Amino acid sequence: MRAHHTSETRRTAARITRLCALAALAVVVWACATEWGGIVHGHPAYAVVLGVTTLLAIGALVSVGTRERGRGRWRTVGRVTTTLLAIAGIAIVGWLRPHTATDPSLTAMMSDTDVTVTETATSITFTPAVGDAGVGLFFQPGALVDARAYAAVLRPVAELGHTVVIAKQPLGIAFLSLTAFDASRAAHPDVAEWVIGGHSLGGTVAAQLASTESTASGLILFASYPASDISGADISAASISGTRDGLSTPEKIEASHQNLPADTVFVAIEGASHAQFGDYGTQSGDGTPTVSDDAARRQISRAAVDIVTEFALD
Repeated sequence: MRAHHTSETRRTAARITRLCALAALAVVVWACATEWGGIVHGHPAYAVVLGVTTLLAIGALVSVGTRERGRGRWRTVGRVTTTLLAIAGIAIVGWLRPHTATDPSLTAMMSDTDVTVTETATSITFTPAVGDAGVGLFFQPGALVDARAYAAVLRPVAELGHTVVIAKQPLGIAFLSLTAFDASRAAHPDVAEWVIGGHSLGGTVAAQLASTESTASGLILFASYPASDISGADISAASISGTRDGLSTPEKIEASHQNLPADTVFVAIEGASHAQFGDYGTQSGDGTPTVSDDAARRQISRAAVDIVTEFALD
């Protein structure tokens, strides 16, 4: 009777393992089918995660077929524990699926006589053809957002004569990209001062960087706010937000005033939502915009250009 119970438990564990392995493969296929551009053009970390997930899932399917015959209670317990961890891992892999960039940012990724666009595994750089003013812009994307999604809104800064670098974050998380600014600074020694900017979570990390980096002269927040008090930082700061933002709400932006330098410039884009600060589609939890994407983008870009110009003149 006990042997029968153990055998049945083992078969149940094997079935669960198969289901988890198939679910993992389904998540990989789903991510690739729906956000292929964001995966290919993103930091390679997520592609590696998808590859490892695929190999582990295949390995699990193979192991089930070779281990179903009695191997004892502890092997079954170990298999169940591994399965539970796998379920959590599958959920994380699915959650990390990026938001792929759309037009007009994809079109803005093309080089022309005014701006040269260089894309690597870890960054996108817009280099102006005519005169770098010595002030560059380093930008951190929002969480899980394809770095290319900010090409259209930030390219005008490069057309004005400033080097623009957009970081590609490991797994789309800005906190995993804290050393990206150091790499950017080393790659562009001709840029004497930097304005550090970011969208959403990227803006939070940008605020942290700008308040501690000696070569940072300015901070630009796109629908974002600092996680701590940086009001005493010796930097010029600007906050550009949307009045229909459902994530970095107007109330949160208002509350952030006390944590930013006293002379921070606040620009509110009437009717703009959180996702309109980049070109990557809609975002869960966001508000409904009352202004078109094109109109919002023009206003955000104009504000960014004006602010970087002002920083360069200071």
